[in-house]
Amino acid sequence: MTHAHLRHCAAFIALILLAACGGGGPSGPPVRFTVPAGSGLSTVADTLEAREIVRSATRFKLYARGKRAAARIQPGIYEMQRGTGFAEILRKLTTGDVVKTRVVIPEGWTVMQVAPRLAKAAGIPADSALKLLSSEDAAKRRKVPGPTLEGYLYPATYVFPLGTPVDRMVDAMVGRYRRVWTPEMRARAQALQMDERQVVTLASIVEREAKVWSERPTIAAVYHNRLRIGMRLQADPTVQYALGGNRARLLYRDIDSVADNPYNTYRHAGLPPGPIASPSAGAIQATLNPAPGDFLYFVARPNGTHVFTRTLAEHNAAKRASQAEARARAAAPAR
Repeated sequence: MTHAHLRHCAAFIALILLAACGGGGPSGPPVRFTVPAGSGLSTVADTLEAREIVRSATRFKLYARGKRAAARIQPGIYEMQRGTGFAEILRKLTTGDVVKTRVVIPEGWTVMQVAPRLAKAAGIPADSALKLLSSEDAAKRRKVPGPTLEGYLYPATYVFPLGTPVDRMVDAMVGRYRRVWTPEMRARAQALQMDERQVVTLASIVEREAKVWSERPTIAAVYHNRLRIGMRLQADPTVQYALGGNRARLLYRDIDSVADNPYNTYRHAGLPPGPIASPSAGAIQATLNPAPGDFLYFVARPNGTHVFTRTLAEHNAAKRASQAEARARAAAPAR
């Protein structure tokens, strides 16, 4: 065996020993650290040593260089235990095995509700996230119908690397929204003589109205019927949106207080300027495929279901019945 071969074998054995003795075995709680974009191997190794994840930055650098991994280290926020072996550390750093966070966006949430959740995941103030989500320019850049990103942040559960910028989260949510729309759905919208913004706007109202999902096609039918005959939608969720938040009970003075707001469908005919929340695929499908029938009214019962009626007299009778049911429930002894 030549001297060159001996040196190569010795180096290989040393590399194996270094990998095996990264710190005596993992122990203790995970330690969090950040690898900024553009960080070199020396900076990363020094951070690992400072966090006591490795005992020697020099030995870790020697190992990483031996593996030709210096250029493959990925930026991000990591968690590792003290004493983690060099091989496992390098695997995480080169594959981008960073800390991740789940972001859950429920159906029917507004940008005011979504913003704090994205801000927390991104580590920025909530008002900064809200400013982006409310921006017309942000909607134009992503080529959604607008006027803002309201309605186009698809409700779902997302997993992002911790510290992901809000811009990138929004891109993922808008991308998910786009995937909901099939060619068949677009053809159906065209058959209804509705554009994408109109469909999503009406779907967002249906989403906010429906407590029982099976009622969504019938609720959609009521609004389609009203639009067809030029009757005002008179949708409570649009007034709540104009008010900037939900009220436990919507009063006439609340409606009057936002009389000039274009989202007040008690005062303004037709659809509001844009969506009032993020509708689910189910609400969009219900809007595109409303139930048959000529219902023009519905009233909520105490259990969350609705009574659908065709005439104002029937509607007023349903309201009285619902109010009586609510009073009876309130008077019933607690069990």
